[in-house]
Amino acid sequence: MKSIIGSTALLCGLLGLYNPAGVWAEDFYKGKTIRFIVGQAAGGGYDTYGRLIARHITKHIPGNPATTAENMEGAGSLISANYVYRQAGRDGLTMVMFNNSLVVQNALGDPRIKIDFRKLGWVGAPSVGVPVCMVMGFTGLKTLDDVLKTKMPLKAGATRAGSAGYDLPLILNQTLGTNIEVISGFTGTATTRVALQKREINAFCSQWESMRVTARAMLDAPGEDKLIPFIISERWEDPEVKDLPLLKDAIKDPKKYAIFRAWAAQMDFQRPLAVAPGTPKERIAILRKGLSETLKDPALLEEAKKSKLVITFVTGEKTEKLVDEVLSMSAEAKESLSFLVRKAGK
Repeated sequence: MKSIIGSTALLCGLLGLYNPAGVWAEDFYKGKTIRFIVGQAAGGGYDTYGRLIARHITKHIPGNPATTAENMEGAGSLISANYVYRQAGRDGLTMVMFNNSLVVQNALGDPRIKIDFRKLGWVGAPSVGVPVCMVMGFTGLKTLDDVLKTKMPLKAGATRAGSAGYDLPLILNQTLGTNIEVISGFTGTATTRVALQKREINAFCSQWESMRVTARAMLDAPGEDKLIPFIISERWEDPEVKDLPLLKDAIKDPKKYAIFRAWAAQMDFQRPLAVAPGTPKERIAILRKGLSETLKDPALLEEAKKSKLVITFVTGEKTEKLVDEVLSMSAEAKESLSFLVRKAGK
């Protein structure tokens, strides 16, 4: 009997060395479809990055499952975040890309965000964020000095509290003394661009790494139709922004700069992908490995280069750590950013 038990144990051990996880993974994913849900409107940076990944990841997942990409816009991508937290299957077949700034709003006590972000399965992120603020040529303004001196009311478009379009203008008001009114309720950057072109609004803050692509026509436009960047967070060599003042230099008061830095911590994991709470750890590991390989894939990198998309991969493990750091922000940081949180019902 002992001999039989020992032989069985040995066989199981040898099978364990024979990569059963890969076999089981292939058995699971083969013939299935992975849904990529993008929490922002079509045509914006989130949509562009999300669909790029969805096109290339299938060959990096065991079993080569099919992929679909769809938009689930609304409430600054809170609808998609709620979906992955409450409704998506716990099977590793649905990945959602939503606005990482929701994590900041959650840390600040936004009553509308009832998600425990630590429970999500973080797969990783394709980029880091570089906030930039821009103004339309029809305003006659071109530089940060112009914006600081003008008596003209600036109206910046945004989705909702927690987005760069909403938060950053208010941070500029708080730290530099600008006078920018935020008009929220847009479904994404694409609809915001349309409002800029229609002159319904005249300013916008977003992420340069996506705007340099998705807003290219407006950046290249002549005269009054031109979208003009006036301040940015990091130095880039793109001609539109290479000589712009940096936020760290423009905000000279250390206490006021600390306000910006506490908010900007979220920029270290832009456009993150997550799966539902309770997804088996081995499937999260498979998806993390697949995303890592995808974002190093020469075919994807070549397509990204042609589209002028910047890939700065953030691992799932690092994303998980960064999320925890944001959620653990100090009471002092929360107090300094309290002006960003809209009250319930407003």
